[in-house]
Amino acid sequence: MMRSLWIAKTGLDAQQMNLDTIANNLANASTTAFKTLRPMFQDLMYQTIREPGSYTLTQTMTPDGLHLGSGAKLQATERIMTQGPLLTTANPLDVAIKGNGYFQIQMPDGTLAYTRDGGFTTNQNGTIVTNSGFTVGNGITIPPGATSITITPDGLVQYTTQDISKINTAGSLLVASFINPDGLVAAGGNLFLETPASGTPLINVPGTNGLGSIMQNTLEQSNVNVAEQLVQMIAAQRLYEIQARAITASDQMLQKIGQL
Repeated sequence: MMRSLWIAKTGLDAQQMNLDTIANNLANASTTAFKTLRPMFQDLMYQTIREPGSYTLTQTMTPDGLHLGSGAKLQATERIMTQGPLLTTANPLDVAIKGNGYFQIQMPDGTLAYTRDGGFTTNQNGTIVTNSGFTVGNGITIPPGATSITITPDGLVQYTTQDISKINTAGSLLVASFINPDGLVAAGGNLFLETPASGTPLINVPGTNGLGSIMQNTLEQSNVNVAEQLVQMIAAQRLYEIQARAITASDQMLQKIGQL
């Protein structure tokens, strides 16, 4: 079997996964706080036919070696953490982190998740939750009868009742950061989970220790550049077609060899 058939096959697999990544980016172009995924490719192992610096029959040293590659693969997907556009809303519980950081979310099984999606609401008990019903932070409750809600840049959640001269504090929104945010695993639902690669979360007040500040009545939009993704999609399609032609060319050569 010709080596080029298997090499071209790895190219097809790599470009298929590349296209899958691009399609996922485009599908999430309207997802709140979604971060673009960038595919990272890597070449595969090489067969060394001749080492660089080896001697020929005439005792001269070869300046270059002879290496035959075995193709490519998609090694990882890097999450581009640039700030997405900020959209002003009328919901006082819509918040965005302007800068670095994640909101901490309590899952039903007791584990902690993290998100950039600050589209919050309240449940039947007045507790601030995500749109999926998960508790935000340590559980901040807005009592019945609150007439207005204010969330300060440092995460302080305040409200007033009929006595508008008195400002009450319900709690604070803290922000988590990670040494390696690319190490977080995406769990779906705009949530991320801690892994050994991400490191443990560092919880601090927004606006301190390099963390972003809170913006009320604001949602962070996806940072997907649709035009850029479309260009990358066309490039991936062309590369896929070229790899397919390499397989066709290899097959034609095999047929000619078989006819000899």
